[in-house]
Amino acid sequence: MIIDTLANMELYKDFNEKIYKGLTFLKETDVATLPVGRYDIDGDAVFALVQEYETKPLDECRWEAHYKYTDIQYVVQGAEQMGYTNIAGTTKTEDRPADDVYFLVAVGDLLQVKEGFFAVFTPEDAHMPGIAIEEPKPIKKVVIKVAL
Repeated sequence: MIIDTLANMELYKDFNEKIYKGLTFLKETDVATLPVGRYDIDGDAVFALVQEYETKPLDECRWEAHYKYTDIQYVVQGAEQMGYTNIAGTTKTEDRPADDVYFLVAVGDLLQVKEGFFAVFTPEDAHMPGIAIEEPKPIKKVVIKVAL
C-alpha cells in the first residue's frame, strides 16, 4: 500500500510500468472535467473509472480486495478515509470473482486521503474506500485498475 501525490510520481517509474502508465494518465489528463465512466488507457490492462459519490459513515462501508487488479485510487475533489490491512487474517464473506472483487471481515487502520493524493492497493491489500471524515460529503475520485 502506498499513499502519495502525483508530484512524486517519478519515484514509481521503475517500480511498475503499468502503475506508472496510470499515474501518467492522472497527471496528463484534466480528470476534474471527466464525466463518470470508464476510460481505457491500455485496454483491460490499465483503465480508469471516474466516480462521484457521497462518502458514508464507517459502519456502512465494507472491506474489499481484488484478485487480479491493483487499484490506484486518486482523490480529485474532496477527501475520504480509507481502511487498510493485509488480507492475511481476514475472513471472506462474499465472493464475486467475475467482478474481480471479494468482501471481507477485517480489522485495519484508517487513513485520510485528501484531494490530490492517491493510494495504491495491491491484491494483497484489503481496503475500505468511501469512509466519511466526520460527516458524509461529496467526492470525485478516479480509480485506475492495473492488471497484474
